[in-house]
Amino acid sequence: MIEVVNPTTEEVVGTVRAGTPGDVDAAVTRAVAAFPAWSAMSPDSRLALVRAIADAVEARAEEFAATMTAEMGTPITFASRVQVPNPVGIARGVADALAAGYFDGAEIGNSLVLREPVGVVAAITPWNFPLQQMVAKVVPAFAAGNVVVLKPSELAPLTADLLASVLYDVGVPEGVFSLVHGTGPVVGEALVSHPMVDMVSFTGSTRAGRRVSALAAETVKRVALELGGKSANLVLDDADLTRAVKIGVGNAYMNNGQACSAWTRLLVPASRHDEALEIAVAAASKYEPADPALPSTRMGPAVSAAQRDRVVGYVERGISEGAKLALGGPSRPLDRGFFVAPTVFGDVRPDMAIAQEEIFGPVLSVMPYADEDDAVRIANSTIYGLGGAVFSADPSRALAVAKRLRTGQVDINGAAFNTSAPFGGYRQSGNGREFGPHGLSEFTELKSIQL
Repeated sequence: MIEVVNPTTEEVVGTVRAGTPGDVDAAVTRAVAAFPAWSAMSPDSRLALVRAIADAVEARAEEFAATMTAEMGTPITFASRVQVPNPVGIARGVADALAAGYFDGAEIGNSLVLREPVGVVAAITPWNFPLQQMVAKVVPAFAAGNVVVLKPSELAPLTADLLASVLYDVGVPEGVFSLVHGTGPVVGEALVSHPMVDMVSFTGSTRAGRRVSALAAETVKRVALELGGKSANLVLDDADLTRAVKIGVGNAYMNNGQACSAWTRLLVPASRHDEALEIAVAAASKYEPADPALPSTRMGPAVSAAQRDRVVGYVERGISEGAKLALGGPSRPLDRGFFVAPTVFGDVRPDMAIAQEEIFGPVLSVMPYADEDDAVRIANSTIYGLGGAVFSADPSRALAVAKRLRTGQVDINGAAFNTSAPFGGYRQSGNGREFGPHGLSEFTELKSIQL
């Protein structure tokens, strides 16, 4: 059995059965058998199913939010405002794409070009946005006519159980969807390596993504990867510095700092570095670690003791490399729970580990730049390219800079997140896209029929 530990209380709040390679094989075998009938379902029937899933998740929003807060420590207010509404929006974005005729054939010369399902999809999802990432894979896979075997993170399996109950309640047949709990080295690798799995959609660390790619290559599977990030918030010299820094701190600290697209590097003009650092410290000081079940809490714990220790290790490394510790540090802010003190570093150089490597915790690096070209160079200087931001008083200037950033998403002046726009990364942040019609495309094969 796998014990689920509440990271706030350090107490066991549930258990799930650890799957085996045999369980994986049984699930894949059921999926293969279910695929012919399921893939023949009409687009209108899939549309109705997707809308039913979205409505059912929304109806159980409080239950989903409370479950995520208990098993992975996300603040209940953030869970209620983001962790549940985003998946509902993603599902409805898929429904909109179906309603717009996404699967209508296209004619190119004398060819009819069709989109057809890939087949058996292995979906492997993380713990930090558990519901969002499961919905972002399972729903478009279903919409395209695929069958799915899901392996959620062993750190957040209770949310997966809840989603499974929703899927069965709205009428998804057994075999079309299967849930296998377990660890990556056992269940994850068995799924990725299985010869009857046609596609792997994986969200997780870049290190694990490399392993998934290597294993899937043995059977030439389609692979979609959403991996790590080290996103830059680039504040131009004409921007409202106070507003840009405050919004940036909120983004860097969202979900307790455990977000792959978080703006963990704050790039500011060198002449205003100290001013920006002061604003960042004042804003970050309001993220006081506390019980995430309380509506007033903005900063909960790291998901596990191991994750807390990883983040603390990076904080200690930042200090040792000479960055200026302006707030926080490696000390435990509370006696119980896997909490990390919200931390802000100043005078961070691009070559430092805290500026290059994904920390996945509430650690913000304030970095000075000389001019606009220098800022773009620093922003593009990591192995990642997932998210980012540009702030400027001139929207056209901000757009021009955004186009120079080698990253999959850029928000200008704090623009809202869009659950129908393509989400994914450049370079070692992964390949493929999720959400909306672009997310649907990942789960389809193209067929040309010459007439």
